[in-house]
Amino acid sequence: MKIIRLMHGKLHRVRVTAANVDYIGSISIDPDLMEKVGILPLEEVDIVNLNNAHRWSTYAIPALRGSREICPNGGAALLCQPDDILIIYAYEQCDRHDIMMKGHKAKVLVADENNNIADFFEQTLTNNNGEIEFQERVLGN
Repeated sequence: MKIIRLMHGKLHRVRVTAANVDYIGSISIDPDLMEKVGILPLEEVDIVNLNNAHRWSTYAIPALRGSREICPNGGAALLCQPDDILIIYAYEQCDRHDIMMKGHKAKVLVADENNNIADFFEQTLTNNNGEIEFQERVLGN
């Protein structure tokens, strides 16, 4: 069995609302955004800051629902500042053979300047006569 890591959820171009160096760690994310792409509380996420190219891994925790909060905590708060634009990726371990046979789906939320949903779509891998095919499909808000 060959295990590979595939992206299953992405929050694209979310804006940092606060950075809290005094918190123990993690990134606080509005649960509405987390749920939309399937990120669970305590799930490991990779983060890229598009303003300064800093990259780090941490875990997601829910912020206040409906707040549209994106708040890096602990040491990560030193890697960004409010209004920076982030990409937050969540991955899952998958059996390569299963993916080749059954495919894979990932959800992507693109945020507007207030962390509301500007675009929402699904990226899929499907088996098409033995070849893996990549497709994107808009799901709406």
